[in-house]
Amino acid sequence: MLPIAVDAMGGDRAPSEIVAGAQQAAAAGIPVLLVGPEGLEGAGDLPLMVASEVIEMDDDPAKSVRSKRDSTLVRAAEAVRDGKASAMISAGNTGATMASALLRMGRISGVARPAIATPVPVPGKHPTVLLDAGANAEVQAEWMVQFAIMGSVYATQRYGVENPRVGLLSIGEEPGKGDQLRKDAWELLNNAKGINFIGNVEGRDLMTGDVDVVVTDGFTGNVTLKTLEGTLKTVIASLFEAFAQPEYKEAAKALLPALMPMYATYDPDEVGGAILLGVDGVCIISHGSSSAKAMLNGIKVAADMVQCDMVGALRQAISTSLAQ
Repeated sequence: MLPIAVDAMGGDRAPSEIVAGAQQAAAAGIPVLLVGPEGLEGAGDLPLMVASEVIEMDDDPAKSVRSKRDSTLVRAAEAVRDGKASAMISAGNTGATMASALLRMGRISGVARPAIATPVPVPGKHPTVLLDAGANAEVQAEWMVQFAIMGSVYATQRYGVENPRVGLLSIGEEPGKGDQLRKDAWELLNNAKGINFIGNVEGRDLMTGDVDVVVTDGFTGNVTLKTLEGTLKTVIASLFEAFAQPEYKEAAKALLPALMPMYATYDPDEVGGAILLGVDGVCIISHGSSSAKAMLNGIKVAADMVQCDMVGALRQAISTSLAQ
């Protein structure tokens, strides 16, 4: 397998944590290609593609991709386009990561808009795939049908889900609930061939195992995702705070062995990153605060997506849908 191009300068904890994660991935047998400045600290024996510029978190995505052509993000995307890398990953500016992938790799033929697919943890079961989780703040109903197709392919290829159940995120289960976009999308999804559409689902359904793929617009999806993340962090922090109290120490000792696997399930660092579906190459977007552990797991996701030929499967599914 060609190496995974790692944006060494992307993220709040770059480059130290990013490079450390890349080192761990290389030690695990996954080839990596660091993309960063000359003399990158910690690179060691890892191959380095030199890039002299960095797109900062607060930079305008489209403008920075066009003006900073020697940035680590742009060079990582070009490495995939030029066949020097099999995938790219970044914990940096999300908008710029998407723009770099879209402008340098291009879209899969027939895809209207790429979408970010994020796994939402479900205890004891495979994750629910949520998309779009932030690529498109405003969407058209027709795009949601493609989101459903791409999300279904992702659920099958990554988690082995046969005939994934697809739900439309809305404010009620009934077909008439929601704004006009949701109503139009419901009609299109309900009549689409090759999609196992189960109707509307609500936010409370994402972590139940009752649905495999949830489609929505990027604005709603991102708000939903961040709300879930914040809620989980608060609940977990409250539990550990309670366990730290002297009167609960014995109870904590008894409960922690059962709770730690659940903690790992909800830990964002275990997920590693979300995939940008619809671009003509594997692009993994990691959290801005990614640690070495998160980067390692994100690189593993990238390698898995390359090995299962995710892009090829998406290309086939989109082509089939357009022919129907």
